[in-house]
Amino acid sequence: MGLTSQEAKRRMEYEGPNEIAEKHPSAALRLARKFWGPSAWMVEVIALVSLILHKRADLSVALLLLGMNAIFSFSQEQRATSAIAALRQKLNLKARALRDGRWQTVPTRTLVKGDIVRVRAGDFVPADMQLFEGVVQVDQSALTGETHEIDKGHDDVLHSGSTVRHGEASGVVIATGTHTYFGRTVQLVESARPKLHSEAVITRLVKWMCAIVGALVATTWVVSQARGIAPSETLPIALVLMMGAVPVALPAMLTASMAISSIALARRGVLITRLNAVEDAATMDVLCADKTGTLTMNRLSFGGIAPQPGFDSEDVIRAGALASNAANADPIDRAFLQEASARGILEKTAKPRSFKPFSATTRHTRAVVEIDGRAVHAVKGALRTVAKAAGLDRAAIAALEARAEQAARQGMRALAVARAEDDQPLQLVGLAFLYDAPRPDAQHLIDKLRALGIQIKMLTGDALIVAREIARMLGLHKILRAPKWRAMQQEAHARAENLANCADGFAEVYPEDKFQIVQSLQAAGHIVGMTGDGVNDAPALRQAEVGIAVRGASDVAKGAASVVLTAEGLAGIIDLIRHGRAIHQRVLTWIINKISRTTLKAGFVVVVFLVTGKFAISALAMILLVLMTDFVQITMATDRVDAPPEPQTWEITPFARVALALGGLMLIEALALLAFGWHHFGLAGQVARLQTFTFQTLLFFGLFSILSVRERRAFWTSRPSAPFAAAIAIDACAGLWIGIYGLGRLHPLPLAQSALIFSYAGFCTLGLNDFVKIALIARCSA
Repeated sequence: MGLTSQEAKRRMEYEGPNEIAEKHPSAALRLARKFWGPSAWMVEVIALVSLILHKRADLSVALLLLGMNAIFSFSQEQRATSAIAALRQKLNLKARALRDGRWQTVPTRTLVKGDIVRVRAGDFVPADMQLFEGVVQVDQSALTGETHEIDKGHDDVLHSGSTVRHGEASGVVIATGTHTYFGRTVQLVESARPKLHSEAVITRLVKWMCAIVGALVATTWVVSQARGIAPSETLPIALVLMMGAVPVALPAMLTASMAISSIALARRGVLITRLNAVEDAATMDVLCADKTGTLTMNRLSFGGIAPQPGFDSEDVIRAGALASNAANADPIDRAFLQEASARGILEKTAKPRSFKPFSATTRHTRAVVEIDGRAVHAVKGALRTVAKAAGLDRAAIAALEARAEQAARQGMRALAVARAEDDQPLQLVGLAFLYDAPRPDAQHLIDKLRALGIQIKMLTGDALIVAREIARMLGLHKILRAPKWRAMQQEAHARAENLANCADGFAEVYPEDKFQIVQSLQAAGHIVGMTGDGVNDAPALRQAEVGIAVRGASDVAKGAASVVLTAEGLAGIIDLIRHGRAIHQRVLTWIINKISRTTLKAGFVVVVFLVTGKFAISALAMILLVLMTDFVQITMATDRVDAPPEPQTWEITPFARVALALGGLMLIEALALLAFGWHHFGLAGQVARLQTFTFQTLLFFGLFSILSVRERRAFWTSRPSAPFAAAIAIDACAGLWIGIYGLGRLHPLPLAQSALIFSYAGFCTLGLNDFVKIALIARCSA
C-alpha cells in the first residue's frame, strides 16, 4: 500500500528533503571579484597613478567610480542569479511513488525512507532504493566511471544518480538526500553558464578595436615625448583610451537580458536550463520535431478493434489491460487501462505475479496474473511477434498484416493481443488499432514556425505509411524512410546531407538516427533545434544547438536539453525564438554603439592632441563618461525590440562597417563643434572649461547615438522601454548638471554653451546621422 501522505510528510520534516543543497560562492567573494578584471584594473591603475602624483581629487573620483561600478554590476548579477534559481525550482524531477494505496507522481525532493517507488527506462534513480520486483539495467557511469550497464534485480540496491537504461522495477527507498551512498542527487541544470557565441564574436571584435586604439595611443605617446610632455600626463589618458575598447557593460547586459527573457518565457511554460539556449534560438533555422507528444497529443485512443473468431471487443480490451502496468504511465498501457475502466471490465481482483515490459528485442509486454486461482498469461505487442507466439501460420499472419496496413493508411497503429490460462497455449484474441491524433494547433504552429524561417522535420519511429498520413494532416509532404537515408549516408555522405536538408521528415527512425540526422544538418551549415521526450532522444537533444524537452519528458531527456517545455505543443518554441532574436538585436545594437563611440572618443582625443598639443579631456572625466554610457547600455536589456522574421547570423562585418561610418561621421561633427567653441568661446586658454566642453560633447553624442541605433529604422519608429528611457534621461540631466555646476577639474560652462552642445548633438545624431544609418543598414540587408 505504500506510505500515507501524512506519514511521508512527517518523515520529510524529520529527515529533510531528498536533495543536496547547492554550494555557491559567498556574496562577499562575488562582490570582491567585481574589482578584478580588465576594466577594474585600468581604473585601479589610474587611481594608483593619481596617488603617486598626489592628485587627491582624481584619486577620490576614481575610487568612487570603481566602487559604484562594482556594486551596480554585483546587484545586476544577484538579480539574474535569483531569477534563474527561482526558475530551477520549477524544474524539479518527478518520481512514481505508491502513496495512499495508489500510484502517484510526486516531486523527487518529497521522497522519504520507506516510500515504494517505480522506475523504468529513461528515469534517473531518485534515491537509494532496494528492489523487490523487476529487473533493470542501469548506467552508473556518472557516479562510478563504469562504462558498461549493470544488471539489477531482486534485493539489489539502485544508487541515487544512476540512470535506468532498460527494464522497469519497484523498490523501497532506503536513503535520501545527503544520506544516499554517493551523497548527492544528479543535477539537471548546470550552474555554470557556457561561453556564449556572441561573446566569442565580440571578443574578436574587441581585439581588433584594441589594436586600432593601441595604434592611436602609441602615436599619441610618441608625439607627446617629442613635445616634451611628461609621461605622468599621458599615461592616464592612454589607459583610459584603451579602456574604451573593453566591453565593460556587455556581460551585465547579456546576463540581465537573458534572465529577463527566461522569466518571461517561464510564465509561458518554457523553462530555460542553460541561459545560452535563448541566444542560440536566434540563429536556429531547422527544428527536428519528435512526432509523439510534440506534433501529436501523445494520448492514444482506440480507432477500432478487430477480434478473432470466438472473442469480442471487450475480450481484446480486457486482455490488453492485463498485459499493462499502471505504474509505468506508458501511453499504450494507459490507453488499455482507461478503456477497460471506462467499459467497466477492468479485472480488479487480478493479482499480478510478474510483468515483463516492452523492449526493442522482445517487441511485446507479457504479464502473468492470478484470477480466481487461475494463472492468466496476457501478451500485447507487435503484430507479427505476437501472432507467431500464438501459433498462427503465414497465411493468417499475412491476412492480419493486410488489415493492419489498411488501418495504417488512416494513421492508426495495430497491436496484437493474446492470452492463455495456466499451461494452455497462447491464443490470439484480436487486434487493437490505436490512434495518436495531431494536436489541434499543430498545423497552425508549424505555419508560424515556417513564417519565422524555420524548417520543420518530423522524426518518428512509426512505419512510413502511418508517418505519411500524420504528416499529410500537418502540411508536411516529403517523408522518407530512415533506413534509406542511413544506407545513403554510408555510401555518399554529401548526398545524405542533401537528403536530410530537403526532406520534411523521416519514418522508421531509430535513436541513433536522430543523433546522426542532427549532425548531418549541422554539417550542412544549419543551426538545429531538436524536440524529444524519451531516453532515446537524449543524444540528439544534447547534440542540437537548442535541445528542447517537451512536456512529460523523461528525466534523461530533461538533463540533456537546454529548454524544458511545461505546456503542451510547440507554442513555447515560438516564444523562445522571438526572445532569442530580440536578444540578438540588442547585441547588434551594442556592437554598433561600441564601435561608433570608441571611434568617436579615441579619434577625438588623439586628433585634438595632434592638432593643438592639448589633452581635451582628463582621464577621470573619460572614466566618468565610459561608466555613464555603460549604465545606459545595461538598461538596454529591458528595451522593446521587434524580433526579425528570419533566423539571425553572427556575421557582423557589415554592421561593423556601419558603426565605423557612423563613428567617423560623429567625429567630424564633434571636431567641427569644438573648432567653433575654440574660436568663439575662448577654450584655447581655459583648459578646465575645454575639458567640460569635450566631456559634454562626447556624452551627448554618445547618448543620442544610443537612442538612434537601437532602432534599425527611423529612431522614432518605436518607443524605448521606461527603464531605458529613464537611464538616458538621468545621464543627460547629470551631464547638464556637470556642465552648469562643474565637478572637480571640470569647471562650469555658461548655460547657453551646454544648451548648444545638447541641441547640436541631438540634431546631428537624430537628424543627419539617423538618415545615414537607415541607408547603410538597408545596403547591408540588400
